[in-house]
Amino acid sequence: MNKPSAPRKTSKSAPAKPTSLVTLLTEVRQLIQSARRNVSTIVDTFQVMTNFEIGRRIVEHEQKGAKRAAYGTELLKELSERLTEEFGTGFSPVNLSHMRRFFLTWRERSSIFQTPSEKLGAEEILQTPSEKLVPSQIRQTPYGKSTFTLSWSHYVVLMTIKDPEERSFYEIESAQSNWNVRELKRQKASCLYERLALSRDKEGIRKLAREGQVVVRPEDLLKEPFVLEFLGLDEKASYSENDLEQAIIDRLEHFLLELGKGFLFEARQKRFTFDEDHYFVDLVFYNRLLRCYVIIDLKLDKLTHQDLGQMQMYVNYYDREVKLPDENPTIGLLLCKSAKKTVIELTLPKDANIHAKEYNLYLPSKELLKEKLDEWSAAATR
Repeated sequence: MNKPSAPRKTSKSAPAKPTSLVTLLTEVRQLIQSARRNVSTIVDTFQVMTNFEIGRRIVEHEQKGAKRAAYGTELLKELSERLTEEFGTGFSPVNLSHMRRFFLTWRERSSIFQTPSEKLGAEEILQTPSEKLVPSQIRQTPYGKSTFTLSWSHYVVLMTIKDPEERSFYEIESAQSNWNVRELKRQKASCLYERLALSRDKEGIRKLAREGQVVVRPEDLLKEPFVLEFLGLDEKASYSENDLEQAIIDRLEHFLLELGKGFLFEARQKRFTFDEDHYFVDLVFYNRLLRCYVIIDLKLDKLTHQDLGQMQMYVNYYDREVKLPDENPTIGLLLCKSAKKTVIELTLPKDANIHAKEYNLYLPSKELLKEKLDEWSAAATR
């Protein structure tokens, strides 16, 4: 006798996710990601401010005691042993010396900080979930609002720069351009400050120290020279313009950092045709800060008037055929091994939006650039 079959179970499909959940999930995900980034920022700020206050107390203690050099050395050694025993690593005599130097280097900022005994106003760092977490809005420490916006590792590098204006420039640029420590070291080693200064007047140099590299006109993008050591090309080896161009494309991220702020890559070997002839621009970029095209031609040898004339044709074509009416005039940049100022001045009209700059395949000598900067300053005052 056959047993009656069990009633068949009907499968229920999983309920469809409401479309509103997608929006909610996106907002929550962004909030969590932003919070995690800013927690890291807060930790960095606390470390920097704590090290600043440790440095302050070491200096104040030294001022009350003997001023002999041996006293300072023994003080840091003994303090290091006590702190390491209680708190672990991070308080070596070298690190404590960095903290002391950190306070002495930036001591003019100490007047804006509160003392540790003052209470932290929690309402100043709390935000509603709908508000964006912006690092500058939550840089609150037990010592008050911090103007130190970089990590401790950044400041250790910055302390090696003796010139206050140069040091201020690299601090501002690190914060504005979001440089990591490795990039800060690279820009410092490539003498970015001196190279930018050689393309500016005296007021422009002072603005570098106060504001960093502010891009509001084509000249603000220029350096003297451009440094392309990251391409890995041997200065003494034989290479072609195509090799140079390919090396730039292979390391495009580094090249964009060397060019400066606001650059977007568009094309290589961009072709345009008229009168049945084909012409090719080596590299085409767009600068979103200046709202204009920047076209680059690469030259292995010294610059000639024919090179300048060709670039003038490229710029004219882009201005007349490519750029939009609300965009600014195209900038032409010739990167070459040698550029003679006289050839440039005699070939181009004064208002030409074309610039020729030399490039190096190795890190430049800081002493040589400073010497050139001093010569430039002396000539400017005559």
